[in-house]
This record gives sequence, C-alpha cells and structure tokens, in this order.
Amino acid sequence: MSGGTRLVADAVLPCDGSGAVHRPGAVDIGPDGRIARVGPVAAPAGSTDDSGEWTVKWVGGLLMPGLVNAHCHSPMTLLRGQGEGLPLDRWLREVIWPREARVGGDDVFWGMSLAAAELLRYGVTTTVEMYFHDDRLAEAVDAAGSRCVITPAVVVAPGWERFGTWPERIEWIAGLRSRYSAHPRIEVGFGPHSAYALPDEAIAAVGEAARSLGAPVHIHVAESEHEGDEVSARHGGATVPQVLSDLGLFDVDRVLAAHAVWLTAKDVDLLASDGVAVAHCPGSNAKLASGTAGLTALLRAGIPVGLGTDGPASNNDLDLWEEMRLAALLARQRERDPTVLPAAEVLGLATVGGAAALGRSDIGALQPGRWADIVRLDLDDPGFVPVLSDGDLAAHAVWSASRAAVRDVWVAGRQVVADGECTTVDVAEARRRVQAAAEALAR
Repeated sequence: MSGGTRLVADAVLPCDGSGAVHRPGAVDIGPDGRIARVGPVAAPAGSTDDSGEWTVKWVGGLLMPGLVNAHCHSPMTLLRGQGEGLPLDRWLREVIWPREARVGGDDVFWGMSLAAAELLRYGVTTTVEMYFHDDRLAEAVDAAGSRCVITPAVVVAPGWERFGTWPERIEWIAGLRSRYSAHPRIEVGFGPHSAYALPDEAIAAVGEAARSLGAPVHIHVAESEHEGDEVSARHGGATVPQVLSDLGLFDVDRVLAAHAVWLTAKDVDLLASDGVAVAHCPGSNAKLASGTAGLTALLRAGIPVGLGTDGPASNNDLDLWEEMRLAALLARQRERDPTVLPAAEVLGLATVGGAAALGRSDIGALQPGRWADIVRLDLDDPGFVPVLSDGDLAAHAVWSASRAAVRDVWVAGRQVVADGECTTVDVAEARRRVQAAAEALAR
C-alpha cells in the first residue's frame, strides 16, 4: 500500500484488549482512511517501512482510539440546562417536550453542529443519536466529519404528531437508512423511545422493521424507578425488559438499551441471553437522581457495555472523560471495592467496549482494518506527570488529564481537530444560531 500517512508519537495506546503500549509508536493510515499498521516505530521485517511509501508525521504525545458516546441526544444543546432541578418525568413533560414541539429542522442542524464541535474537541469521534429532523442531523454530522449511528426517535407524545403516525415514522426511518446506506460515517437505525412512550404494537412493528433491514435498535430501558409501572401493570407484572423481549424487540441482532438502571437480576440474565447491549450514563442518571446502574453486574453477565453522556440538556456537557471517572467511582462505591474497574478497563468502555455495544468491529480500537479514528493527547499536560510505567498512561488519561489534554483528532484519517480547535465547524456561527433558537424556544 502506498500514499498513506504514518503518525509517530511518544506513545500509542491501541485499546484493543491486549494491554499493549508502544513507546514510541506509530499508526499507519492508508489512503482509504483505515488503519494499516499499529506498533513500534521500527517496522518489522516484511512490512512497509520509511522508504518513501508513507508520509511520516511526528505528532508526539499519546495516540489512542476516538471515543464512542453510546447514548446521546446531541442537538439538545438547544436546551442545555433548561428545567434544572426537576425529576425526569416532570423535566420531560413540563419543559423538554413542549419546547421540542417547536424545534425546527434548521435548529437541529445548528444544535448538532455545535454539539459535533464540542464532541470532537473532547475526542469523541462516534455518537449514537436519538432525535428528530434526523435528515438535518445527518447533514450536520456529514459536514462536521464525525461518525454517527443515527436512530430517529419513534414517540407517541404531545407535539410528535407533526412527524406523522408511528407507522409513518417507521417508514420514514427506513427511507433515511436507504439514503445513507453507502455513507462511510453514518449508519441509520431505529429509536423507539421507550416502552412507556409507545403502544405495544409500535414496539413490535419497530422490531419487525429492524430485523428485515438488518438495522440496529436504540431504546431507553429502566431509566427511572417507576417509569415502567403502567407497562408492567398491563402485562401482568412483567418487567419492561421482559415485555420488550416478549414483543420481539430483542430478537433484533443489535439492540442497545440506554441507562438500564432499575433492572432485576432476572432482567440482567435476560439482556445477556438475548444479546442486548447497554449504554451506561452515570452522569445524567446521577444529575436527575434516577439511580445508579449495576455496572459490574452487567459486565459479569457478559453484557456489552458502552458509556454515554445522554443529552446536553440533562448532563449538561458531552464530556465522555467525565463519564469514565463517574462510572468507575460509582461502581467502586456501590461495590465497596477499590479494585473494580481499573483504568484500562474503564478506558475500554469508552472505546472498544462502546464499539462492541454498537455491534461494530470497525471502530473503537487502533487495529489494522478499523477506521483511523484517532485522538492525540498532550503528554506535556501536568496530568500526565509522572509516567513511571506503561500503566500510568491509561491511569492518567482516566483520572487526571482527561479532556484538557486532547489536542488533535482524526476521523477516517482526516484531521478534524488541530491544536484543540475543531476545524470543520464554524463554531462562532453555530453558537450564535443555537443561542437565538434557544431564546425563541423559551418564549
């Protein structure tokens, strides 16, 4: 292969599950935007060397995979911080849903554009989005150069009538998936909001559509303690996960359950046996006092788990580094065990673990064949001092350096953040547009 780029750094952390650290190391990016080789700077015999086939760039610092935000509603930058201090149900019904009923396509484009700049600047290269006006959301993602699994929401709630009936919404989503079927950075799936926001027949229909198209499904499950009470009452006391399974939704190959806080032990076994993944959102759950998911129980059951920020209206930022720390802190507090979730494992939840939760083997790690979604951290950041062993790099990345150390980001080999600034979004214009839209929605 020729015409590629070799990034050479002080250290490379592949996050591929092997525990490998290359100091110094290099990542070779082919002209197709995929990784050709990861390893020490000195290439082994028989592989591509520095004979002129590669453009060699010394970048220094630490290279690692781009982060995967497994659950988000990023255009809610439009509603950041609104409805502070309310519990989830009142927050949705009194503040969020009434304002969202007036959100237009241009609002979503600019809300997602601003969010994309924030996400990329924090090293998040892939997000899983559930929202509406998803054609405009996709346009914003495409323009920003980020990667996204877009799961347009299917909801029966006040204000959602403007998007048609739920059967019409399912049909529209199928059409959007077809439109983006060949896009290298955008995948479209289905986003049934929750069991409590849809009739049973709608959930069953989403499952059928997703199975027929091979599309992923992304749904809120057991986020708050009593949200599923009415659903359970209609089904003879069955828990929401059991209801979703009985309706056939979990028969889809790729199902991502967001939150999964209030699960019984039987629910955990059910998710494991049905192959359902979980997006763990410790920050949003704590802020809304929704509870703390049993992360270690999920992992022990073999359930794929990624980390999510949730939307910027409930978190209120898109900082996945903060979610890493919270995930570990809350798990240790819950288990009363300071040894659970060591730093390398936590970093894995935000990278290769997040990719696995999405059912994706093409992102989340620095491995040959995967997309060259790469983050460079500045090892001159005070949070990286001292480094006495390879293990310190992951520990400092999780516990001390975090988003402040992110300096450069590439998606599919294209640089989208340079020296801490997003180069693909007009941030000043996006900020102006979102401010104006938020003021209008609040009236």
